[in-house]
Amino acid sequence: MQYTSIEINEMCKKALESIETFYQQDFINYRGRTADTNRFYTEVVADYVLNNIDSFLNNIPRITRMKDYDQKHDGSYREGTGRDEEIIAIKMFRKSQMDNCTYPYIGKIIDYQTPLKLKRTDVAGKIDLLSYDGKVLRILELKKPSSTESMLRCVLEGYTYLKTVDEKKLITDFGLPSETIVEAAPFVFWKANQWIEWQEDRPALHSLCRILGIKPYFIKEENDSYTILEG
Repeated sequence: MQYTSIEINEMCKKALESIETFYQQDFINYRGRTADTNRFYTEVVADYVLNNIDSFLNNIPRITRMKDYDQKHDGSYREGTGRDEEIIAIKMFRKSQMDNCTYPYIGKIIDYQTPLKLKRTDVAGKIDLLSYDGKVLRILELKKPSSTESMLRCVLEGYTYLKTVDEKKLITDFGLPSETIVEAAPFVFWKANQWIEWQEDRPALHSLCRILGIKPYFIKEENDSYTILEG
C-alpha cells in the first residue's frame, strides 16, 4: 500500500500524543516513497519531527532509577538464543573489558543492556551499549547487519533514550567524571540498510541529526573483529 504525505503526517500527529513511543511506530520503518510527492516516507517523518522539534527537545519524560544503572554485567551469554544484537553487544563489551580494546571514535565499551526503567510499567527499553572515550559517554543504538529498520528509527530511538535517562545519575553510577558529556549515536553495520540510507539524498534526516547533535558510527566486521568508521 502506498501512502500520501498527508497520511504520513496524520500518523505522526497521532503518534506525537505519546512522544516517548514515537520511535516505535511502524511508519518510521516504511520503505518507499509517497504517492503524491514521491519523497521517502522517512523524509516526511523527519520533516514532521523538525517542524515539532520543541516537543522532542522538551517533552520526552525523564526516568530516574532508584537502583544503579550499572548492573555489573559480566559478559556471559549463550549462543543460539536468537538474540543476535545482544550477542554482538556482549562480544564488543568483552573485547573492551577483557582485551583492553579501545575502539576508534567511541573509546571503550563499558556496559550493555543498561536498564532505563524505574518500575515495570515504565515505557522504556534498554541501552544497547555504552561507550566512553575519556570525555564523552555515548548511548549506542545497535542494529544487527540484517536489520531492516530505518536509520531514522535508530536516530529517534537513541535520542529518546538520551532524553529518558538521568544523565547525572548515569555518570555517577559508572564512576565517571562529573563533566562527562552524554551523547546518543546510531551504531550500525557498514553497508547494511541504515548505512545505505545514510548515503542517499535524505536532507531532512541529516538536518535532524545536526539539530539533535547525533552522529552515526558504522561497524565493519573483519576476521571476527570490529573496526569503527565515523559517519
